[in-house]
Amino acid sequence: MIELTRLTKSFSKKIAVNNLSCTIAPGDVLGVLGPNGAGKSTFMRMLAGFVRPTSGTLSLYGVDVIRHTRKAQRLIGYLPEQSPCYSDMSARGFLTFIAEMRGYRGAQKRHRVASMMERFGLEDMGHYPIEDLSKGHRRRVALAQTLLHDPQVLILDEPTDGLDPNQKRHVRELIKGLAAERIVILSTHILEEVEALCTRVLVLDKGQILADSSLEQLQARCRYHQAVTLFASHPLDLLSLAVLPGVAGIEAGAQPNSVKVLARAGEVIFPAINGLISRSGWDVRHQEVERGHLDEVFRTLTREARA
Repeated sequence: MIELTRLTKSFSKKIAVNNLSCTIAPGDVLGVLGPNGAGKSTFMRMLAGFVRPTSGTLSLYGVDVIRHTRKAQRLIGYLPEQSPCYSDMSARGFLTFIAEMRGYRGAQKRHRVASMMERFGLEDMGHYPIEDLSKGHRRRVALAQTLLHDPQVLILDEPTDGLDPNQKRHVRELIKGLAAERIVILSTHILEEVEALCTRVLVLDKGQILADSSLEQLQARCRYHQAVTLFASHPLDLLSLAVLPGVAGIEAGAQPNSVKVLARAGEVIFPAINGLISRSGWDVRHQEVERGHLDEVFRTLTREARA
């Protein structure tokens, strides 16, 4: 696993990362969230061994990243945000160069490059200079080099940036498949990405941890968690809904004859509402149960931290 203890990084008089401690285990897909300037990039670069901490300890699968950086980096696949590649090289030439840098030779090298070209749909453009590729294809080349040596830890900064919806779906499925026996850490501004991929979320602001929990636990902090929205053919009896056990309140819906019934913290109100509908004979066309809005939880956490 990855273990951080009181990890801190200062630049001159500015503290970018402040006293972070946590563990990250294989099977975790950790989403790192935070507003601009929260310390996300510095945190990711320290994990990857590119920025040396000011204080604290950091180990990866038992390897001290600070003292034995090169050894730790052999276990890491790192994708920075800007997709850095040698732009005058062809896509195939660049991946071949990376394979050689990783120690592959002969048939094994050719196999690894061909496998990555196929996995990321790059076969038809392998001979083009990277600078002539679209942003999405450059991102795919960068992802391919990240995975070429089959790393145990993936550190991905905005992994689907520049990809179209089909490519995003492909990369998400790839990351999910890789996560079973690896540690995956990704930083993104796209909350949809976190909800689609992550099993755990770390929220940073001003270099400190505001939240470290499973995605479900974080969603449960939203006031709409377990809320039930009803879409009916006629006005509903709001008083009957309001007095059901566990109901915290009722809001008007966006459509005619629709209402959102809010649940008290820790309560599941859908069965009670369903029973009331059945007993009352209401013509309810559709019901939706909400998991909670991650964007609202994020705004609340960061707003409180900056108050």
